Order: sequence, then structure tokens, then C-alpha cells
Amino acid sequence: MLMTPKDRGAEAKLHYGANGFRVLRTGSHVVCAVSGQAIPLEELRYWSVARQEPYASAQIAAERMAP
Repeated sequence: MLMTPKDRGAEAKLHYGANGFRVLRTGSHVVCAVSGQAIPLEELRYWSVARQEPYASAQIAAERMAP
């Protein structure tokens, strides 16, 4: 995806699916729903389809999903 200079540094808005995500608003990163850490899109590996939120690590995702 090509980003304009104004998109760099901006938070992206994504729709999370079972096998990937769709970009709704371009940007360079998303923010972890638990830690608040910025996650560059190229490093995003963990998210919840049901909650539509991203996570910075597998450990954070597992903790968030725990009952």
C-alpha cells in the first residue's frame, strides 16, 4: 500500500478478519488495545476478530482472551 507523507505517523483504522485485516483508513500503525503500544502495520500479528482490537504480542492477546 502506498502512503502519502501525511499518512506516515498516523494511526490506521482496520477491520480485523480471521485470516487478515482490511485497511479502512491508511496509517503507519495501530495501538495495542491493552498496552497502548504503537504497532507498525508490518509487525501486526495478533488481533481479535470478535472484539475488533489489535494486540502487541501473543502473551497480551492470550491474557486478554482469558476468562
